[in-house]
Amino acid sequence: MISRLVQISRPVLWVNTIGTSVIGMWLLGDLWRWDVVPLLLWATLPFNLLIYGVNDILDQETDAQNARKGGLEGARILSSETRTIVLGVLVTNVPFIAYFLVTLPPAAFAWIAAYVTIFVFYSAPPLRFKARRYLDSLSNAAYAFPLVFVPLAVGESPIWAAAIGLMAWSVAKHTFDAVQDIDEDRAAGIHTTAVHLGTRGAVVWSGVWWGLSTVGFVLVNWPVAVVSALIAGWLLLKLGRDPTPATARRLYRYSIAFPYVAGSIAGAQIVAAILLKVYR
Repeated sequence: MISRLVQISRPVLWVNTIGTSVIGMWLLGDLWRWDVVPLLLWATLPFNLLIYGVNDILDQETDAQNARKGGLEGARILSSETRTIVLGVLVTNVPFIAYFLVTLPPAAFAWIAAYVTIFVFYSAPPLRFKARRYLDSLSNAAYAFPLVFVPLAVGESPIWAAAIGLMAWSVAKHTFDAVQDIDEDRAAGIHTTAVHLGTRGAVVWSGVWWGLSTVGFVLVNWPVAVVSALIAGWLLLKLGRDPTPATARRLYRYSIAFPYVAGSIAGAQIVAAILLKVYR
């Protein structure tokens, strides 16, 4: 059961939560902080199981028809597993949420509450952002919220240029990744931003948001901004030259690697700066 819940939590995508939380800690100027550990632990299996467990439960019918499901890109669950997943989500998340409510400053908890709410209602009715054009992509800005609530949790101010830059980056990436599912989403009546704009329109939309993210990143760290712009530009160029869902599907493996590469550039610099005592 545990291995199944881990699979449902999509470990290959944990970088989007744990990685962002670690960067939020490093941007404080510390290589390690024990007071951030509960947030880091929550950002692994618990929160990812919440995101993708809720998604898989509510999308069973469409996932059953999606050839990408059943592997690294998402589980294909059975209706008999619903109760186990719900129980897993509650057992792994409620203790953390209760602890944060009692121990963290109100501002930090408010951002955490927004983080949870947005990702639950990304899939859950009545809001179900994933089926609403533009809101599906804009709601993914929540992936950047750890850059806000991690500093607030320890009494520090967020670096807003980094947070807003990552919010824009997340909006772009969501639409870019959704292009590969245009045919399946259209057939299922899910009106995503990618379905609404079409492949060429999605390239333009993602390009604008990735451009905005580059501006934010430049204000914080120009090597990360350059690497992010180069990877985003390459992905957009490849899809723009052959604007089909099949091309987007082939590019998805590189899109998955995108945050790992950009995050590694950021992490290497910050760790080196800390070791050289540029940071405390």
